[in-house]
Amino acid sequence: MFDREIFERLLSRALRFGGDYADVFCERRRSYAFRLQDGKIHEGSSGITQGVGIRVVVGESAGYAYSDDLTIDALLHAADSASLIARSLPSGEERRVEVRASEIPKLYDETRGSHADASEYVALLSRADVAARAYDPRVAAVNAQVSDELQDVWIASSDGRFVHDHRPMVVLGVQAVAVRDGERASGYVGDGGRTSIAFYETHTPEALANDAARIAATNLEAIPAPAGEMEMVVGCGGGGVLLHEAVGHGLESDFNRRGTSLYSGRVGERVASELVTIYDDGNIPDQRGSVAVDDEGIPGQHKVLVERGVLRGYMQDTLNARLMGVAPTGSGRRQSFRFLPQPRMCNTYMPSGESTVDEIIASTKRGLYAKSFAGGQVEISKGDFVFMVAEGYLIEDGKITRPVKNATIVGNGPDAMTKVVAVGNDSALARGHYTCGKGGQHVPVGVGMPTVKISSITVGGTQND
Repeated sequence: MFDREIFERLLSRALRFGGDYADVFCERRRSYAFRLQDGKIHEGSSGITQGVGIRVVVGESAGYAYSDDLTIDALLHAADSASLIARSLPSGEERRVEVRASEIPKLYDETRGSHADASEYVALLSRADVAARAYDPRVAAVNAQVSDELQDVWIASSDGRFVHDHRPMVVLGVQAVAVRDGERASGYVGDGGRTSIAFYETHTPEALANDAARIAATNLEAIPAPAGEMEMVVGCGGGGVLLHEAVGHGLESDFNRRGTSLYSGRVGERVASELVTIYDDGNIPDQRGSVAVDDEGIPGQHKVLVERGVLRGYMQDTLNARLMGVAPTGSGRRQSFRFLPQPRMCNTYMPSGESTVDEIIASTKRGLYAKSFAGGQVEISKGDFVFMVAEGYLIEDGKITRPVKNATIVGNGPDAMTKVVAVGNDSALARGHYTCGKGGQHVPVGVGMPTVKISSITVGGTQND
């Protein structure tokens, strides 16, 4: 959107009242979105969002200003505002900053330059609607949505970095609602990533719709979940939401630098069962949480967070890494140019272990098989979490038996990780539709894990034994 000289001018202006570091984040986002309900397209939209955010860092503080007016006067005014907020010197003299363009990793199709025709998005939703209704006559309603966006970012920093990233993102989600004798149950499945709608030639809307309808029909037959302490087997792929919420947030560097995480100051200590290893990767091609560079211009990286139960490090953005005396890990992410970057997860997952799924199930006398979760929350300072099970089954005498409904999982992240007694050999990243919220911002992420057995967990249900 701008040439290198303009970025240099903005950085020089931003640092005229001092500062340890400054960066400029320029964004242009083009998006299409369509939503189907009751067999009809209810919403369709397209838009372009663009703007520039300028940050000046002094110690632990930052001055930040942004503008969606891209005239040079408006941008210089934003640079002035950021510099005055972070003011550390009386002088108003500009200091010369030079940047040099850098090559970035090739993680997704950067040749995409335009969206598909609107009729192609509508066709995907219509196919999903037809397939879900055909799967089971009890499917009474289908809601589906597709979004397709292209985000271009240009990032320049006072340490000389200057990069451009062209980021595609698509997601197609299908919700099916099944009804029987006035009782309703639903199922949701979404998939996508940093690719184009050509993705749905192989990951078809029919496959997504059939899976959503299957979950809805299964939940319609479900019995009330039992309540109490029991063994739990977490399903591969989507079960990674538990890992993301219960452990991942506690390993972000801002919480640890401030001492508000249970993992603060514990690098090198055992924090989980020796069966537990946790990675966060920003450099997996095409995945929803991947970034060729993060929103500070640092390349996405493979991070070893926990290795055989021992804490090895945290996810670092530039600010917290500098204050903690370590290198950034490509974890600085932001929702848009209107927000400051924060240390965030990319694709967080557990690699495969040595047990087979059959062995894990057979070893479980009485427990809950949580195949996927509908959502949850965690208190970072204590590690306490609550999760709702989207698709769950009883395990009785080593066999998966009846589906259950209204099950919740209550526990503590670090405690649950010490109770991992088996890790499956089927690690997989979940289908790409997850979005993570933190500090009022939302960013796309990936989650994943193999089938994992936890020896004891509290299940909240409506059926008491």
